[in-house]
Amino acid sequence: MVNAPDLGGEGGTAVRLGDAGTAVAALRRDLGSLGLVAPEVLAEDAHAVFDADVDRAVRAFQQSRQLIVDGMVGPATARELMNARWRLGDRTLSYTLSAPLTGDDVAALQHKLSSLGYNTGRPDGLFGSSTDSAVRQFQRDIGITADGVCGPATTRELVRLTSRRMGAGGGRPIYLREHDAVRTAGPRLRGKRIVIDPGHGAGNEGAVVTLPDGSTTSAADLAFDIARRLEGRMAATGMDTLLTRGPDQNPSVEERAARANAVGADLLLSLHIDGLDSPLGNGLATFHFGTDSGSTSTIGATLAALVHRELVARTRFTDCRIHHAAWGLLTMSKMPAIQVELGYLSNPSDRAALIDPDFRNRIAEGLLVAVKRLYMDGRDEPHTGTFTMRDLLDHERAVGG
Repeated sequence: MVNAPDLGGEGGTAVRLGDAGTAVAALRRDLGSLGLVAPEVLAEDAHAVFDADVDRAVRAFQQSRQLIVDGMVGPATARELMNARWRLGDRTLSYTLSAPLTGDDVAALQHKLSSLGYNTGRPDGLFGSSTDSAVRQFQRDIGITADGVCGPATTRELVRLTSRRMGAGGGRPIYLREHDAVRTAGPRLRGKRIVIDPGHGAGNEGAVVTLPDGSTTSAADLAFDIARRLEGRMAATGMDTLLTRGPDQNPSVEERAARANAVGADLLLSLHIDGLDSPLGNGLATFHFGTDSGSTSTIGATLAALVHRELVARTRFTDCRIHHAAWGLLTMSKMPAIQVELGYLSNPSDRAALIDPDFRNRIAEGLLVAVKRLYMDGRDEPHTGTFTMRDLLDHERAVGG
């Protein structure tokens, strides 16, 4: 499988239906190697065309990888196409700090190590320090050189040992570790470290609307405003908070995840507001890390459910449900993370609510209460949508002794 350097890469242009050229030829070869287009339509020259067959194949691939299904091959789709090429054993895997390896083979390695009880963190397909430590411990345990390099010998032993466990029911060690971390943290919010990620940013404002006074605001402005309101409420409880951007900043997804990872955050909340060409799109959706192959952040899923339930009850927005996804920020963050889509500025009803400061206060309070519910773990849990900031502070004083 060969990827042209301009296929959705840095500085490159996304390819789409109707395009032609060497980037499309590379794309067709990639899709063919995955069985998504028939061999007879593979192209090898500069005249390759992004036709209806390729468009259907791209959309099917995007759907299978929890990407935005738009038929366009930009950086995210190109990256997933590259990841999908690898099977465990195809190449030697090791930890490189400057450019960590990613791919389906890394995810398979993490799953096998996890099934044997080694802590790789979340099986996210990224060969990081946790995976390196797990490989070295596995190598020590089986008596081979503990160099952290997953080559033929290490792969052979992994396959042999995990094959013996097929059907044995090895439990869910990742779930147990995440759940234990929340349980031992206790119900009190003081000292919890939360990263708040306001979506969009300078140069990527998202939907822009005109306010009743004639001024304008954007999805980026409103997401940042909600983040600041949430930050203030969290600070009042004694929580440590960090915003991934300022009002005039727009860090990359990689930079946002790196900031959260660098501070050792307990949770990450990413806040987004949508917009469409059609005014009919509306409602609230919440996402957590997860793949169709079964990889998931269980605490992320629990937090997503708590946040979604709380916000739907408080906002009365259309319930667009909870979903798993393997998007960049959800995948790259080391802590349980969620992404909340807080309505559509392109929809008149959602827009009228979102531009109301009191409504944004309601969202901020709902987010804080949902985090509190996560750490309460069902203990003395009040009804959804009824727990107020005053109730929360009273509970904090009570559990704080």
